Amino acid sequence: MLINPQFPKLPESYLFSNIAAKVSAFKQSHPKANVISLGIGDVTRPLTPTVIEALHRAVDEMASAKTFRGYGPEQGYDFLRETIIEHDFLPRGVKLFPDEVFISDGAKSDLGNIGDILSKDNRVAVTDPVYPVYIDTNVMGCRAGDLTPDGHWSNLIYIACRAENGFVPELPQERPDVIYLCYPNNPIGTVLSKEELQKWVDYAVHNRVLILFDAAYEAYIQDKDIPHSIYEMEGAKKVAIEFRSFSKTAGFTGVRCGYTVVPRALKGYTIRNEKISMNHLWNRRQSTKFNGTAYIIQRAAEAVFTPQGQKEIKENIAYYMNNAAIIRAGLVEAGFEVYGGTNAPYIWLKTPKNMSSWAFFDKLLRECRVVGTPGVGFGPSGEGYFRLTAFGKKENAIEAIERIRQSKIRV
Repeated sequence: MLINPQFPKLPESYLFSNIAAKVSAFKQSHPKANVISLGIGDVTRPLTPTVIEALHRAVDEMASAKTFRGYGPEQGYDFLRETIIEHDFLPRGVKLFPDEVFISDGAKSDLGNIGDILSKDNRVAVTDPVYPVYIDTNVMGCRAGDLTPDGHWSNLIYIACRAENGFVPELPQERPDVIYLCYPNNPIGTVLSKEELQKWVDYAVHNRVLILFDAAYEAYIQDKDIPHSIYEMEGAKKVAIEFRSFSKTAGFTGVRCGYTVVPRALKGYTIRNEKISMNHLWNRRQSTKFNGTAYIIQRAAEAVFTPQGQKEIKENIAYYMNNAAIIRAGLVEAGFEVYGGTNAPYIWLKTPKNMSSWAFFDKLLRECRVVGTPGVGFGPSGEGYFRLTAFGKKENAIEAIERIRQSKIRV
């Protein structure tokens, strides 16, 4: 038996597993320490009452022979697909067909699985720093090449996002076949203006490039002029697939639901330059490898879009964004160089005194009992930076910042 030779190329541990191991070891040696985690982007507020009520109703349906549901459509029930279009896209002037929306168990799954319909010969570009799933799944899919000593994968194109360019990615000098864009950005917490995003769409149309657009955090955008969907850009349906999630928007990290939009107008190409519908390919993939998201979960997701559901999730989003404001303001007051935290629940800070990301992680854990995420874990350009998340309790955000301000950690 031979294994996939790409898997041994991956680093020993996934970034967040490595963090969890370090924190666990610290707690074992310091059993009385009150450690505050501002690291992994997992929500802490419970599912809202409207969502819980919908779950209970759906569970009761499953208990009756008259309303029981077995296998559902792999693409998702129309009641949810149509609701998504009505509330997430039509208000922004974006018209979609129900068969362009595919319900799944989360954006992470779809971002990883989308490679199934892409050739291993495609050249892939990622912004740097970047969400690790984009890179790791392309390693698994034979598109990344080999890991070089400086932390880059030899076949990937890296588009550096640094303070020097305002963390705004520049169009690549070398043409890729596929580009990953994540906005609002994880990990940096920054956004792209309509003008900047239109540049990327125009580039993709002109160069026949596919954009994989991760919009998992669009609900956290506060600025009215910032686009929530790439399909607000002219021509985007011809070049982009968009991924969305209920995890951070509605607290579904523990119940799992997301969706991916693959427009009918989007075409891929065979080696003989024949046009093929990407919507058809993704539908074929899902029909073969996925049995659909649970009915009760889709009913819960539908409830998010009711007037009361919207009110409740907006209250949760406001709570997390208030945490972000507390963290950001406290770090700025302490003298740190800080980015993000205004249109996204992530705060990106420059480590003090040219300290490495992991050294700062260890120092913050040891001296402040606070956990964050080393920037280098998101790519080579993340070295010297650090990510904190607003997905926690308000009192913990206040306490964590107070510990940092009173510590020996100085800029």
